[in-house]
Amino acid sequence: MRNGLYSLRIDIRDGLGGANTGIMVLRDGTIRGGDSHFYYVGSYTFADGKWKGELTNHEHTPTYGDRPVFGGRESSIGFTGIYNDEGAEADATALIGTRSIRFKATMKRLADE
Repeated sequence: MRNGLYSLRIDIRDGLGGANTGIMVLRDGTIRGGDSHFYYVGSYTFADGKWKGELTNHEHTPTYGDRPVFGGRESSIGFTGIYNDEGAEADATALIGTRSIRFKATMKRLADE
């Protein structure tokens, strides 16, 4: 997994629909990123084309119903997936209160660190 700046797209599953985009910086096992309403921090490990990790998603600007699934709540997210020099994909589960939401994340490497 290469250190760098990545674009991020998530597609929510479980029949809820919805998507979101943002950016992530991956550096030596740490994750930092966000979008216009949320920021997230976390960590990851990787080997042999597979990666896994966890992060916490925080709202920095109220969504006012734009994203009701995550809006107003901190969420813990765990993920596993694959990576290559171009980017990565992951299947993730977010725990939001007592509800779990599955989503797919697709990342494209935009720049090296």
